[in-house]
Amino acid sequence: MRRTIAASILLASLLGIGTAGAAECPADALGVSRTLVVDVNEHPRVGSWQYGESLPLNDHEVVLTFDDGPLPPYTDRVLDLLAAECVKATFFMVGRMVQAYPAAVRRVYNEGHTIANHSQTHPFTFHKMSVDQASREIEGGFSSLRTALGDPKAVAPFFRFPGLLRQTAVEQYLVDHGDMTWSVDLAADDWTHINNRDVARRAISRLEARGKGILLLHDIQARTALALPEILQELKARGYKIVHVVPATPDRPKTVTEPELWAAARHAPEPKVWPRTLAVGIESPEPVLAAPSPASFGIETVGRTSKVAMAQSFDRQPEAPAWPSPADYAVPSESHLLPIAGAHNFRNVRVFRLGEPEKPKVAAKKSPARSRPAYGGWRGNWPASSRGSRAVGHQLTVVRPPINLAAPQTR
Repeated sequence: MRRTIAASILLASLLGIGTAGAAECPADALGVSRTLVVDVNEHPRVGSWQYGESLPLNDHEVVLTFDDGPLPPYTDRVLDLLAAECVKATFFMVGRMVQAYPAAVRRVYNEGHTIANHSQTHPFTFHKMSVDQASREIEGGFSSLRTALGDPKAVAPFFRFPGLLRQTAVEQYLVDHGDMTWSVDLAADDWTHINNRDVARRAISRLEARGKGILLLHDIQARTALALPEILQELKARGYKIVHVVPATPDRPKTVTEPELWAAARHAPEPKVWPRTLAVGIESPEPVLAAPSPASFGIETVGRTSKVAMAQSFDRQPEAPAWPSPADYAVPSESHLLPIAGAHNFRNVRVFRLGEPEKPKVAAKKSPARSRPAYGGWRGNWPASSRGSRAVGHQLTVVRPPINLAAPQTR
């Protein structure tokens, strides 16, 4: 009898079912609502930040993506948190990080997450490098991943540009090689110098504003590993569902979706109209304005004559001289023409002379051109050393960070 029970427990542990499986995936876990199988040839580019298509997600559906890894201990911490909620994500990995930590790559794959490519060395020059240079970065990343996993089919044909620095020619290269280019729908700014609370707040607030989408995170950042518990908790509390994305294969057909769901939904700001009016109970909501009268233009009709005020006067400041000087003209009321203003209507009157222009005065001669032009003027450009360069995208750290995040205790 004891042998039978022991054999049953061993079989359950090997198959990942039974009491062990229940402990790993609690009943109140966030989980994965559905798996989306995509055909990379039909939809080669996704992500509303840069493309006209995004993943066909329903309202309150989220796809979690992590860039730049793997990097223990942060990637291990992220994996522990995802496993505790039975959540699957897509990891866009850098080739040199894969070569440094191949065991972490295998763990990500063995726990059911999607493995994708984020280039070999994470350069920030994809937007200006040649296609040959880009191809070496792309194929190098795929090669590192396939070598670490030992199975070419284990790597999804998904690619994301480092820093999202895209280029049309490189995108076409990816299309020709059957790879799907991923952008994002929203980001948590976890590559910037903010704390983990701000990372969680930005992720949730932007997701609430958009309602769904591809979320960009980085599993090499300590702040991301610290913010992930709050992010997962808020997703669960607010009723969001996790969608796991995998590529279609001959054995795994694509998910049938409505074509309009692929259209990238950009939430443009609502045009502000002032004042905001609401017409109720009338046939025509168009506002009707009164036609202007002569009084609207300072014309006062007295009997058969009209007085034209060339400028308004203010009784509260009688000492302030009006400009131009007001003048009254006797104009027949039936006349459609007004007199042309004369020179006396203007305070400054100057008679312009026509003829040869005056010769300019001869300026003192200066020594030729060793003087430096003023910065910012039209005569010169800023020197290269004074142009502040702004970093694009996020920086990649290869060395192991000093912060140690202890993994949660297993049950």
